[in-house]
Amino acid sequence: MKRRDFLKKAAIGTAAATASVAAPAVIAAPKRIRWRMATSWPKALDTIYGGAQTVADRVKAMSGGKFEIIPYAGGELVGGLEVFDAVSRGTVQMGHTASYYYIGKNPAFAFDTAVPFGLNFRQQNAWLYNGGGLDAMRKLFADFNIVNFPAGNTGVQMGGWFRKEVNSVADMKGLKMRIPGLGGKVMARLGVTVQVLAGGDIYPALERGVIDATEWVGPYDDEKLGFYKVAKYYYSPGWWEPAPTLSLYVNDKAFNGLPKEYQEMVASAAAEANQQMMVDYDSKNPPAYKRLLEKGVQMRSYSEEILKAAQNEAFSLYAELAAKDPVYKAIYDNWSKYKADSDKWFGTAETDYARFEFGG
Repeated sequence: MKRRDFLKKAAIGTAAATASVAAPAVIAAPKRIRWRMATSWPKALDTIYGGAQTVADRVKAMSGGKFEIIPYAGGELVGGLEVFDAVSRGTVQMGHTASYYYIGKNPAFAFDTAVPFGLNFRQQNAWLYNGGGLDAMRKLFADFNIVNFPAGNTGVQMGGWFRKEVNSVADMKGLKMRIPGLGGKVMARLGVTVQVLAGGDIYPALERGVIDATEWVGPYDDEKLGFYKVAKYYYSPGWWEPAPTLSLYVNDKAFNGLPKEYQEMVASAAAEANQQMMVDYDSKNPPAYKRLLEKGVQMRSYSEEILKAAQNEAFSLYAELAAKDPVYKAIYDNWSKYKADSDKWFGTAETDYARFEFGG
């Protein structure tokens, strides 16, 4: 081969190789997705509804606007207590709700939210994320085509609004009270007539006397809902909800159809919502509590008699449910062991500090 021809061919080969290296890889454009999220909350309750909004905002930001989730208030797409079924059937891709609304499907769903005399916020998160709680709950949710994520928490709640004082178990008998979850089951065992109402339906029922008492969350939300206008006595603590987790539901087919990076965005956004809601309530409740006192609200604490009776009924109920349902028993056994160990620790430094700092 002549030297000139060799150099010419070599130059062509080098150029082709360089072009091959320099050419950008062909990457598929991120998939554009638009989902609907049903919630159980009125938009006016900006903190609890804010859990859903946080998920939507963070997913949109992380995806550069390619993955858009539109939250809807309770009643806009489905009723506030119908979110579970809507996600399970695939009517909507997502939901934001409280799992204890759905204990009629299985009482173990209460553990995904809160149970009477249960875990506080930090304990609940530790059990869900590190104690096997989330894995156990997901096995149950899988039977209903749902993937669940912790996505909000209110912290320990208040004990409800009453038209008259309740000082003994005898005072509870015959009362008509809005209270969901296993807390409602315990109240029923104390003689209370229990109703479950979505947030937006509570005030009219209390105003018209359809119910005599109600619980919701705490000072910030309760002030917004106006309960102080029709019920004078505000009780603490909310022993049935020491740290209720609000949950993000995703239809499993919809979730499994997402690109992996979008699945990670959903998980991360839910975790952020779980933390942010607690921050928001801890910031908003103190000034709201002060305002309620200035409006003449009468603060009361549940008597030792009521608390002990409720606690006894609660754990009797758990034992009865565990004896009937192996699925419930497996979750309850895991939760009970975790709680016993955790309570020993929280009962030392945490309790001693709280007793000194807040006890007066």
